[in-house]
Amino acid sequence: MPSRSTWKTRWAVLLLGGAAALAGCATHGRAAELRPVVADGASALPAPASADATARSPLDDPAEVGDYDPWEPFNERMFAFNRGLDRWVVKPAATGWRKVVPEPFREGLQNAFHNLGMPRRFVNSLLQGKLAGAGRELGGFLVNSTLGLGGLVNIAQREGWTPSNGEDTGQTLGVWGIGPGPYLVLPFMPPMTVRDGVGFAVDSLLNPVGYVAPFAANAGMKATDTVNTRAENLEVFEDVEESVLDLYSAVRNGYLQRRQKAIEE
Repeated sequence: MPSRSTWKTRWAVLLLGGAAALAGCATHGRAAELRPVVADGASALPAPASADATARSPLDDPAEVGDYDPWEPFNERMFAFNRGLDRWVVKPAATGWRKVVPEPFREGLQNAFHNLGMPRRFVNSLLQGKLAGAGRELGGFLVNSTLGLGGLVNIAQREGWTPSNGEDTGQTLGVWGIGPGPYLVLPFMPPMTVRDGVGFAVDSLLNPVGYVAPFAANAGMKATDTVNTRAENLEVFEDVEESVLDLYSAVRNGYLQRRQKAIEE
């Protein structure tokens, strides 16, 4: 059983690890969910893939938005704080990082951090009954960790293995029928719902680095991952900021619809 100090350390890492661009949307590929946003701030994301006529997006009816965002005044203040953090700290660091670090090295870091996330994706694939996905995760990890120089080279992807959908505990809870709860934005953290916040905490326990690396090393790795991911998405966020009038609503709507679609898949 981890000691009390160990638990405090892991929770601190969670807080430090969320300093990503635009309230953390760059983290774990979430920048992609902003691409379909149109200029008036409405979400142009595709409808969920499920053919079930009873399946509805949480934002199909604008009147339902309040049910998913009852803490909107607080969330908007936290979103503004995170956006300011990105503007004055993360983005300048990412811009400098991109200038001095060659693209192959940045790509290798992304591959390595993705490889380290295998336990989270593997366990949640099993919990969701996606045995084939769990097998791909385990096989890809073994290949990339050995032939791929510790994960710096994503050989599994180059060989055409179909990647998983990035399963996490929040998604697993949704598959099990647990509702999302209110939308929530916290300082230094990515956007989430209450359900996904619980899942985020559980996922941190599936991070193998947290069990072997000291706090400073773990925090440094997370900061590097955040800056490196932001550097790889500079143009994406610039395009979004120029085209979206209500960025807070666009991020919230895109996040909620993306999470529902991931659960239905």
